[in-house]
Amino acid sequence: MAENRTGSNIRQAVDFGALVAFMVAYAVNRFVRGLDGQEALVQATWVLVGASLLALIVGWIVERRLAPLPLLTGGFALLFGVLTLVFHDPTLLKIKLTIQNGLLAIVLLGSLPLRKYPFKYLLGEAIKITDIGWRGLTLRYGLYFAAVAIINEVVWRTQSDDTWVAFRGGLWIASAAFGIWQVFFIMKHMIKDEEPEPVSPDTGL
Repeated sequence: MAENRTGSNIRQAVDFGALVAFMVAYAVNRFVRGLDGQEALVQATWVLVGASLLALIVGWIVERRLAPLPLLTGGFALLFGVLTLVFHDPTLLKIKLTIQNGLLAIVLLGSLPLRKYPFKYLLGEAIKITDIGWRGLTLRYGLYFAAVAIINEVVWRTQSDDTWVAFRGGLWIASAAFGIWQVFFIMKHMIKDEEPEPVSPDTGL
């Protein structure tokens, strides 16, 4: 358990560092080099792609495996990052959040009627909670991912590139806070007296 927690903390630190690197790269290109928002996003995407690849490598080294959620978010970041660079279109980077979170919401909310909870299969060995707890956790994260997808669509379609980048940074903070909030829900439904870890809903760019 302690090794898993250490690996998770290292991975989340790397993910946060990747996001910071992306935002710094955007700020330098936007306000130091004087590029417009669209071009600054494209240039910052080079950093995003490199940081996402590094995050996956570190995750593999630390945990000796590619955890499903980091693999999904890192894979999406690499795919849409490369597409952004190939087509020189930052819109592809922006809609990545919508597609990624939308798919997660569909999978989680769609699993509820089937009583098959993905989190139970992903985290069942680390967290022992009741089926009611798994159902509630699945519902909460499903709604969270759906909300992120909708809000991202509104922000990138109606706001400036600067605002979207700031929103992206704020989303990481919101994701961490949401994950910590779920600890109380997990503790309420635990089968054994174990110390739960925050489950970050957004572990990558």
